[in-house]
Amino acid sequence: MQISTTANPTPVELARLEEIHANPGFGQHFTDHMLLVEWTPDAGWHDARIQPYGPLTLDPATAVLHYAQETFEGMKAYRHDDGSVWTFRPEQNAARMVRSSQRLAFPELPVEDFVAYVDALVEVDQRWVPDNSGGGEKSLYLRPFMFASETFLGVRPAQHVTFMVIASPAGAYFKGGIKPVNLWLSETFTRAGRGGMGAAKTGGNYAASLAAQREAIEKGCDQVVFLDDQEFRYIEELGGMNLFFVHADGRVVTPETGTILEGITRASIIELAGKLGHAVEERKVSIDEWRDGVASGEITEVFACGTAAVVTPVGELRSPEGVTPAPSSTELTMQIREALVGMQFGRAEDTFGWMHRVV
Repeated sequence: MQISTTANPTPVELARLEEIHANPGFGQHFTDHMLLVEWTPDAGWHDARIQPYGPLTLDPATAVLHYAQETFEGMKAYRHDDGSVWTFRPEQNAARMVRSSQRLAFPELPVEDFVAYVDALVEVDQRWVPDNSGGGEKSLYLRPFMFASETFLGVRPAQHVTFMVIASPAGAYFKGGIKPVNLWLSETFTRAGRGGMGAAKTGGNYAASLAAQREAIEKGCDQVVFLDDQEFRYIEELGGMNLFFVHADGRVVTPETGTILEGITRASIIELAGKLGHAVEERKVSIDEWRDGVASGEITEVFACGTAAVVTPVGELRSPEGVTPAPSSTELTMQIREALVGMQFGRAEDTFGWMHRVV
């Protein structure tokens, strides 16, 4: 599909951009442009365009505001030392959006079009991709999303859908070194149930996590752990990350999907751990197995993963029943993290062919 481009007549000045890159934070500053594509039943996907970043004008009856028909993705663009710009497994984000669209009754955006649209915005706003020649981990966070933009009140799939891509420079997740995250076990809330939307990347899942996340912060923790909605016994995921457990014999275990999101980083770790010689199991993991495994030394490491942090060690697990201490090691955790970050920023060989060059 042809993409028309209208250049921003007042792009951010270079001096201001350098200030932003020095301390970008996360999701606070946005690039000069955004991409939009429309869909209707008669015309299909059409009117792909890049235009100056700015507010949207929405009717108060716009469907997404009432029925939450919305999906999104999270990914990053990385600048390598030679100045080139790359993304990490963008076709996997595109395929996941297709799966999310199926669950949310959206039209499917073809994988190749998704990748092309993301590439187009990154190419136009490539000056916003931070430099990491000093060994940092800054990137350009990319947010493709789709929402029901039809004006109507009624519970049915929207007949007008808008797909967009916006971008925001992001600083390193960890400032001052990697620190284990402490987790709060929610015994009140669940995030998703079987047959629900847990495996779709949709805003409602994140909204469902906020009350539990607030409780975790009040307890002095960084993230919340959710259990299954049937037995309240099996670990699902965190508010925004997947979990892995390393056993004393080298096995790596991660909770099976079905009601939880199939993370791109999670899938990559499964492949990478296998290549490093570790058997990987995707199965149910109970909260008792976690507690007893750490106590006995059977579980030697616990780590979480996601687009923002990549990989982070897990420290204490806290709950009303008490505290499960941090496991004894972070060796494999850091090995996997360094391998992934090394590939993403071009400091290690990409033996999997996961990196996609944009510029």
